[in-house]
Amino acid sequence: MIARINGTLIQKTPTSLILEAMGVGYEVFVPLTTFYELPEVGENVVLHIYTQVRADAITLFGFVSQREKDIFQLLITVNGIGPKLAMNILSGTDPQELIRSVTRGDLNRLVRIPGVGKKMAERIIFDLRDKKIVEVFEARTDDKPLAADVQEMKDDALSALMNLGYKNQMVQDVLERVFQEAQEQEMSLDILLKKTLKILAN
Repeated sequence: MIARINGTLIQKTPTSLILEAMGVGYEVFVPLTTFYELPEVGENVVLHIYTQVRADAITLFGFVSQREKDIFQLLITVNGIGPKLAMNILSGTDPQELIRSVTRGDLNRLVRIPGVGKKMAERIIFDLRDKKIVEVFEARTDDKPLAADVQEMKDDALSALMNLGYKNQMVQDVLERVFQEAQEQEMSLDILLKKTLKILAN
């Protein structure tokens, strides 16, 4: 069972990457939260791996932190959530915000994640509250801290959107516009990306 890969980043997209280790190229599916943290192609990267074994395929899911992997493994214990939906959930919200939503029973936040309806959100809250998900999150002390200020959030968003093919100056202008329009509203990375992409798509 593959649990960790340390290798060279050969190719990356917002949903998957190819990582070469000991002459073998591994295709690994990743959430956006991990994609944001990836280095440039050709550089070294370490990923925590969850291996899904089926009769017809072996699929690798990778995470930049053990914390994300732990939460992913908790999510797939929820009835109706498979690896693909769990990845969508992690892509739609950062781990800290997910924990907050579950512990507070925040249905409105969870249903804003693509693929999560009201019944699924209720099931996530019901199933994970009893599994002490907060302890899983707080137990990990070896991860990098989450972005804490506006500039770092902007830099993360700029990097992700440029990797999707958008031009640097165009993205920066739209990011500034989104923050100006938001004013005092709470802003997280996933909300920033959604608002920015909506404007760029028009």
